[in-house]
Amino acid sequence: MATRQENIQLLERSKTKPPKMYKVILLNDDFTTMEFVIEVLQAFFSMSTEQATQTMLKVHNEGSAVCGLYPRDIAETKVRQVVGYAIQRGHPLKCRMEEN
Repeated sequence: MATRQENIQLLERSKTKPPKMYKVILLNDDFTTMEFVIEVLQAFFSMSTEQATQTMLKVHNEGSAVCGLYPRDIAETKVRQVVGYAIQRGHPLKCRMEEN
């Protein structure tokens, strides 16, 4: 039977690492309106109007912008939600993820 000291050592060795994080990135295109991008940023990334406007301008001027940093499963969900929402509303807005 393990002693209390051995149990403590086992617990210390089995600490889990934090999950890898992924950037969710919005990409610029020539057709999606700025207003729609702001709407997406507010709806899916919980940004204020000011934050969404700044991020939208970065996408517009630089070609892309990071919208958030998430564990893999959440990042994948965000990408699917954004792309699906854009398609439903007739916009070609693209979103992708990459490891941080």
